Amino acid sequence: MKQLLITPFHPDDQAAVKQLILAGLVEHWGFLDPTKNPDLEDIAASYHAVTFLVARQEEEIVGTGALVPRQAGTAEIVRMSVAQQHRRSGIGRRILAALIAQARAQGFQRVILETTATWQEVIEFYLRCGFRITHYQDGDVYFLLELL
Repeated sequence: MKQLLITPFHPDDQAAVKQLILAGLVEHWGFLDPTKNPDLEDIAASYHAVTFLVARQEEEIVGTGALVPRQAGTAEIVRMSVAQQHRRSGIGRRILAALIAQARAQGFQRVILETTATWQEVIEFYLRCGFRITHYQDGDVYFLLELL
């Protein structure tokens, strides 16, 4: 297996990261609404005060994920994405583990996230990784992981 390197986002990663995330959305939805993702126009500015990680294999960006502080003691994982041809190889699990480790290191007690309720493989992934479903709302499913 090729070596996987997980590093903080760098502005040079902008085009490849945006393309990776948008490709995953198009794959799931079948179309792209450009008004729904303004944060991807300038990732460095949009995520300047958070942990935004990029996974690379041989210089190719193959995954992303960000940890965003929310209310006291809580951080949210957003922009988790793994390139389609690299899924089911442990990359998502490694990114998620790195984000959870960052949450612990930053003193958060819980991590939350949400995804679309129809994205069954993603729901199963988060459940396997120890998250529990807290509720469903407006077509989305919400998760919680208590950090002990």
